[in-house]
Amino acid sequence: MSLSGFTSPWWLLLLFVVAALGGAYVLVQRRRQTNTLRFTNLELLEKVAPARPGRARHIPVALLLVGLVFLTVALAGPTAEQRVPRNRATVVLVIDVSLSMEATDVAPTRLAAAQEAAKQFADDLTPGINLGLVAFSGTASVLVSPTTNREASKSAIDNLQLSERTATGEAIFTAMQSIDTLAAVLGGSDQAPPARIVLLSDGKQTVPESPDDPRGGFTAARQAAEKGIPVSTISFGTQTGTVTIEDDRIPVPVDDPSLKEIANLSGGSFFTAASLEELEDAYNTLEEQIGFETTRGDASRPWLMLGAFSVIAGLGAAMVLRQRLP
Repeated sequence: MSLSGFTSPWWLLLLFVVAALGGAYVLVQRRRQTNTLRFTNLELLEKVAPARPGRARHIPVALLLVGLVFLTVALAGPTAEQRVPRNRATVVLVIDVSLSMEATDVAPTRLAAAQEAAKQFADDLTPGINLGLVAFSGTASVLVSPTTNREASKSAIDNLQLSERTATGEAIFTAMQSIDTLAAVLGGSDQAPPARIVLLSDGKQTVPESPDDPRGGFTAARQAAEKGIPVSTISFGTQTGTVTIEDDRIPVPVDDPSLKEIANLSGGSFFTAASLEELEDAYNTLEEQIGFETTRGDASRPWLMLGAFSVIAGLGAAMVLRQRLP
């Protein structure tokens, strides 16, 4: 029931007409009462005048006036914020497959939990959105170009393989290239479809060493911001995670600060997840942000319904209480 954002506010001037009708009705009723009092023989008047339903006789007119108010508001075209599914957006899911994802601090392993949550994310994402998949370790590869075919993405997620090192910046650059390619293929519009990158990682960038390197994570995030592509990051795992490599137990704590900085630089959102449940919650939040957009749309329907019901109720009350239409 919105009373703002009217598209045709001049129709609200009809409210003065409705108010005038209400005032005229009150004046007519008072004049009728005055004329009745002039009839000096009240006993005779009670015998010849038909019985009136008392104050209830005003109900039909009151309902009709209220209905006219509702219909007038509807004519003015109120608008309200509405959640509309996106149909041309592009999302690239970027998953870290470095060896640290083999850690078991998240059962059964970080990678297995990430695969399960990523497939659920693919299933729940708005059907009209193009979803792509990039996997990265020391290099980054486009496993699935952005498409509405969710089965292709889920199949690729099931077949992720671990490898050495972590090239976070390269992953973001690869995801942006995938988005640019799809936009060029789709064409047909001066404005590229909205896009977003969702980056899931557990470790610090190792290739190159500095995130401010030309191919580093921070540099990639800045370029994503220039392109209007937010990078939302999910730091997945705990500070106590370890992996065993050649009989050596190596700690692999998550690196929250760098992933948070990537999100901040690109205009995305940052999430932390230390369990499968928390990871699913992060994905659910992203689905709400990515899958829908908030726009102002027509909100006149409720007012039309109320106006119609009020008018019908007024006419029905007139037939019951007065045996005639007002």
